[in-house]
Amino acid sequence: MLHDLVISGGTIVTATETYKADVGIKNGTIQTLGYDLLGSEKIDASNKLVLPGGIEAHCHIAQESATGGVTSDDYRSGSVSAAYGGNTCFIPFAAQHRGMGLLETLDLYDSRSLNSSVIDFSYHLIISDLSGNVMEREFPKAVARGVTSFKVFMTYDLLKITDEQFLEVLHTAKEYGALTMVHAENSGIINWVSEKLIKGGHTAPRYHAISHPALAEVEAISRAIMLSKFVDAPLLIVHVSTPAGANLVRDARNEGLKIFAETCPQYLFLNRKDLDRPGMEGAKFMCSPPVRDSETQEALWRHLQLGTFDVFSSDHSPYRFDETGKLSKGVDATFQQIANGMPGIATRLPLLFSEGVNKGRITLQQFVRLSSTNAARTYGMLPQKGSISVGADADIAIWDPNLKRVVTAQNQHDAMDYTPYEGLELTGWPTSVITRGKPVIMDGQLVGDHSHGKFIARGKIDLTGIPGHQALELDIEKNFGANLTS
Repeated sequence: MLHDLVISGGTIVTATETYKADVGIKNGTIQTLGYDLLGSEKIDASNKLVLPGGIEAHCHIAQESATGGVTSDDYRSGSVSAAYGGNTCFIPFAAQHRGMGLLETLDLYDSRSLNSSVIDFSYHLIISDLSGNVMEREFPKAVARGVTSFKVFMTYDLLKITDEQFLEVLHTAKEYGALTMVHAENSGIINWVSEKLIKGGHTAPRYHAISHPALAEVEAISRAIMLSKFVDAPLLIVHVSTPAGANLVRDARNEGLKIFAETCPQYLFLNRKDLDRPGMEGAKFMCSPPVRDSETQEALWRHLQLGTFDVFSSDHSPYRFDETGKLSKGVDATFQQIANGMPGIATRLPLLFSEGVNKGRITLQQFVRLSSTNAARTYGMLPQKGSISVGADADIAIWDPNLKRVVTAQNQHDAMDYTPYEGLELTGWPTSVITRGKPVIMDGQLVGDHSHGKFIARGKIDLTGIPGHQALELDIEKNFGANLTS
């Protein structure tokens, strides 16, 4: 067979195996895995690793915050930066704000992504307004469009929902085979501490971490798990930043609950000392939950190694360090007035490879699972994405495991004016990236077409082998003679 493209001479790494073979690609999919394959075009991957393309499952692209700020990256710059970081697909958020419908929200983000992305994409749909017929009529239509993950907030006054509404989202998502995601922090604790700090004149960026205590996350994770357990619904807890929170996830999984979790590079590589930099420099390192301490970093590494976390995502939330972003309220703004979030879509995987694989903390197979395969499985894209197997999309990242490079703002290729990892030397970088058989990055150069990336309609979450939990009180037919789903 004559293939359109052959990747030859490389070492293929999947979530379970490592072996040498050629990859034969035809019509955008992997057609053959073998030796001495023929192709109209060929990429020599000798002395390199051939991996499933990364799936960035947590990023904020062309998104308004609830207070009106807009992230710096659109689908053009964001997708290019993601591709330079070894990603072939990403799942940004489509944010419903109060007064908007779910389908209206999806239409808006469709207009923003149209002919803009060099890699494939989907959406997580943020739900903040359950009024009207949103859950009864619009939610199933969103699922029918291939959006099968929905995020809710337990904090932020303009986004947070009540526990009753949380249960409604969990229950409805379960009915349609969708996944609920949650930003788990206790809003009351954060607001109470923040008010005390501001009244005391403690307004600098360093106080952001103090205003988001570890216990605020731990309490919210515990409550979210209990709500999920009560209705036996799958739940993914995003950006876990505390050892106690990770322990709750581990224990819930050991109990057989349908709990999934994510952590992010900032919690492994940054700490509170970064927030305490002179002047407003600490604002560059503000995110929620906040970066914590070195002991927390080591504990989260252990959880990453042991499998507590299904996915490792950047939470790329880019706000420039100028009057359009972090400093929009001026150089004397309080920590409450500074946009939360930092960039990282291009450094997620090089950080994990350099400090994880090359430092012996994780295996290559674990890297593939954390970078791609687990996200594909959890978010309903496997085996189309996240796999090097016959019939899968030819989404491939070619890595040079020995390439050393220093992180700079300029080599992030995003719309930002800084990176929190400036000056860090990392070993192991992607050199070429292919999405559905089309090169996007070749030998470090952008060759992709902004009209190539397409929306990926996703399927149901894979819950195979997870027993779950049935609350006796919800045996409505037995106890009350009624059907809860009617």
